[in-house]
Amino acid sequence: MVCPHGSASNVRPRSPTEVTRLRRTPAACLAALVIAASQGALAEVPAPPSDAEACLAANRSLSLGAPLPHTMARLKAGDLLRIVAVGSSSTTGLWVLSSDATYPEVMRRELARLRPQTRIEIINRGRIGETITGSMARFQRDVIAYGPDLVIWQLGTNDVAWGGRADGLKEQVTEGVRMLKASGADVILMDLQYAPLVLASSQHSIMQAIIAEVAREERVGLFPRFALMRRSIDAGLPAGALLSWDGLHNSAAGYDCVGRALARAVHANGR
Repeated sequence: MVCPHGSASNVRPRSPTEVTRLRRTPAACLAALVIAASQGALAEVPAPPSDAEACLAANRSLSLGAPLPHTMARLKAGDLLRIVAVGSSSTTGLWVLSSDATYPEVMRRELARLRPQTRIEIINRGRIGETITGSMARFQRDVIAYGPDLVIWQLGTNDVAWGGRADGLKEQVTEGVRMLKASGADVILMDLQYAPLVLASSQHSIMQAIIAEVAREERVGLFPRFALMRRSIDAGLPAGALLSWDGLHNSAAGYDCVGRALARAVHANGR
């Protein structure tokens, strides 16, 4: 059966005569025209952004708060940039199916896209269950030995999320940062995640303050993961969009946003 008057793509105002003809048109033809028109309208509606894209949109103005002179010199010269990521399960990428979905690897890809003239090397030295003292104990072997230009130290969650206290940790974080700086590397501290198991700790705000204070006093970068996740929720993302089923670790979308936002902040540093 061929319907008169063409397809929905050329629908125009009808004269009284044409309206009469349409009323006589078989019901199947009218239904086909309605469906075609609906499909055309749907095709014009853009798909909603992914959770990671919504997170990035809510954090366009993110800044590290300190210069990264060694890193920027490498990027500007187009030389090899070696980055070591050290920390706990947020660095290893717990619960994602592939290392490609971890935040360090996402960061590498995004930074390589932004700086195509530079070769970016990421060394992931995360360890599940790591604490501040645990990371510091292996700095020489697992971080400094690689001669990094940039070290990203993700820290603090395991020290307070399981009933621990933040007493005395500022001195340890300061010592750790100074160890890394003495190697000639730039340093970025990554703070806690905005997650139910973190918020349940009475010490989480103290730990957040310690990390921010050390970053400011030692003039190193601070990647505010806690604020990034909270800002995304305030912008309309569901509370669990950036979290995995355990209410603590990032989801794939969360790691994706963290990695890309960090790469963009490094790219923009000193510009």
